[in-house]
Amino acid sequence: MQRVVILGGGTSGWMAANLLRRHLDAHRFDITLVESPDIGTIGVGEGSTPHLKVFFDELNIPESQWMAACNATYKNGISFVNWTSHLESNRYFHPFPSFTDRQTAAAFLTHCHLKFKGIDAPTNPDQYFLSSYLSQHHLSPKVAPGKTGAPLNYAYHFDSTLLGKYLQNIACKEGVTHISNKVQDVAQHPDGRIASLLFEDGGVVNGDWFVDASGFRSQLMQQTLQVGFESFSDNLINDSAIALASHDISPISSETTATALNNGWAWRIPLTNRVGNGYVFSRAHCDFTQAEAELRAHIGDDASGEDARHIHMKVGQVQEHWHKNTIALGLSQGFIEPLEATALHLVLETLISFIANFKQGECVDADRKAFNQHMSRRYQGIRDYIVCHYKINTRSDTPYWQEVKRSVPISDNLRAVIDAWDAGQDITPTLQAQEMDKYYPAVSWYCLLAGYGRFNKQTRAPSAQAKHTLKQVQAYIAQSSAQFMSHATALTHA
Repeated sequence: MQRVVILGGGTSGWMAANLLRRHLDAHRFDITLVESPDIGTIGVGEGSTPHLKVFFDELNIPESQWMAACNATYKNGISFVNWTSHLESNRYFHPFPSFTDRQTAAAFLTHCHLKFKGIDAPTNPDQYFLSSYLSQHHLSPKVAPGKTGAPLNYAYHFDSTLLGKYLQNIACKEGVTHISNKVQDVAQHPDGRIASLLFEDGGVVNGDWFVDASGFRSQLMQQTLQVGFESFSDNLINDSAIALASHDISPISSETTATALNNGWAWRIPLTNRVGNGYVFSRAHCDFTQAEAELRAHIGDDASGEDARHIHMKVGQVQEHWHKNTIALGLSQGFIEPLEATALHLVLETLISFIANFKQGECVDADRKAFNQHMSRRYQGIRDYIVCHYKINTRSDTPYWQEVKRSVPISDNLRAVIDAWDAGQDITPTLQAQEMDKYYPAVSWYCLLAGYGRFNKQTRAPSAQAKHTLKQVQAYIAQSSAQFMSHATALTHA
């Protein structure tokens, strides 16, 4: 019998407990989760990618069991507002690519390439994706009973504190041991491997394998094992966030909204009982007091009387995600700001990759090396996509937006993609050559670059054929939307 010890609760820790319990033989592995009663969860964002649905499907937990318990809503995608200054509509939608988009996305890509040539074709992604239409009309991604529409990829909004508690209950019922105690010290074997956690009350828990889900403090990986940290602060200058609830939830939207403000951006995440709001910003350009005032002005009177939470962010990743007998998870392993809600995506990717390499406890150095390379590249790939939002913005109204556009360095991979786009090339081969399509598909890159209106050539007269094609696309999308439930109705079925 080997013991796996998880340090830290919250969503990340309890996701680990549930997945490890599901995949590891209960006769060979004992799983224990340790969390301090004095340390709360960060909960910067309350949105996800479609990978969270994969997680619940893996555990055979239907939406009807967990969504209501966590005040969860459906998420079709993300709307980006005011990230440009040169377009009539400074808004574009980033969908989760689905099979149903194949025909309409093809028209979108074709029109982008026409615009590369100087032909004035419509290229706002909002007009080409069913998910965008569903969000605009307060529809859910769920096919109505008796309808025959093809299912869409979708994600969720949720209360992260409630989700952690829900997953805790599931894990404990499945045999995970839960210890509520504060870790005072960490004991190590002579070879440096972690041996046990020592509690303030004198108690001890021994382990063969450890998962560090202790948050930004990274108590096992960075503090005890002294694993280095690769900072992304040169590329992503936002280092702080403010979270603030509001109460105007009618009608409940089925999208996340990311609105650019003076020194960063604000999220709006609708739940069934409230709205989660936040401001991600750079303290080099404004302090917490100024940022909170700007966020409250952005939200309006609906947030009056609510306390705001001030959060310091550490952006980057550990240099090794698996070191000796310890795996870093969640904020302990790294953090990329919440612009695309990738935090739980990375948690799940870490767990799935580790389990695949774990081989029932018989690990070799090659497994660990492959795992660390895989996770490091994934963090860097997601970082590049998020950095691109800032690098190609066209705002110049504040020093913050001027700096992120002109002064922030970018990776060679991202430079290759932007250069290919600016040259009027199909960027798909470049993404494939850099293996960047493993993190975001080509259509997501097209949505980002076209959504921000990054086209260099002066356009000639509008293309009559392109306008005709767009009308056909929009008619097809409107017809397809009739198969889907309203968001309010879908939430009553969940």
